[in-house]
Amino acid sequence: MSEQPDNLVLVYLRRIDEKLDRLSDEVRDVKMRATTLEESLAGVNRRLDRVETRLDRIERRLDLVELPH
Repeated sequence: MSEQPDNLVLVYLRRIDEKLDRLSDEVRDVKMRATTLEESLAGVNRRLDRVETRLDRIERRLDLVELPH
């Protein structure tokens, strides 16, 4: 028996399906990387907040700022 060639529409649909699978994998990777960046940025913001708190305390102790009335 000779193999019949696939329907051209099916060939293109399979190619589209493969490309969508690859695109889905890439989007998943981008989402994971974005989440990692968000978590890193949150960590940096927490550290900056602590530094700001410490700086405020130092400025008050050295009388470099006026206290609110």
